Amino acid sequence: MSYYDDEQNVLEYIEMAEGFDGRELVEKLGAYLPEGSTVLELGMGPGVDLELLSQKFKATGSDTSEVFLSRYRAEHPDADLLNLDAVTLDTDRKFQCIYSNKVLHHLTRDELLRSLVRQAEVLTPGGIALHTFWHGEKEETHHGLRFVYYMVSELEAMIPADFHILETSLYEEMEENDSIRLVIKRRR
Repeated sequence: MSYYDDEQNVLEYIEMAEGFDGRELVEKLGAYLPEGSTVLELGMGPGVDLELLSQKFKATGSDTSEVFLSRYRAEHPDADLLNLDAVTLDTDRKFQCIYSNKVLHHLTRDELLRSLVRQAEVLTPGGIALHTFWHGEKEETHHGLRFVYYMVSELEAMIPADFHILETSLYEEMEENDSIRLVIKRRR
């Protein structure tokens, strides 16, 4: 059983994440993506960013946690939700954008690379991916969850040839320059 398959862990996460959202990231995405585009959010958790994405885009939420998916579905019965693993992305659907906010840092470096290769297959030609990561040079585990930190140069070197980088920039989530925003575009 994964950490977020436990109702109590989900409730603790929701409380811990209170007051944090991807509003600035969704606004940044609007500079790269026309309104109404299809967006797949990986690791939607309680759905805070999914609601923001849905205001401008045709958003689909995904998570591996049935607890998160069920909780969101109970409040939003018409929501487009998928139970997807961020590495395998086992779907035959295509999207104009893939978005994640501090989700892919739970993957090993090898899993991240496999996810990015698969994302190129799920994106339409010219599609955009926007992901955020913790900035740094460590790897740690909390409650059985992996957290892999990246330096900008390391992250840029991992991007498959199917993409070109539109932006990598440092920003502040909790402390100055503690986060990396990565925007990549699938080549045609």
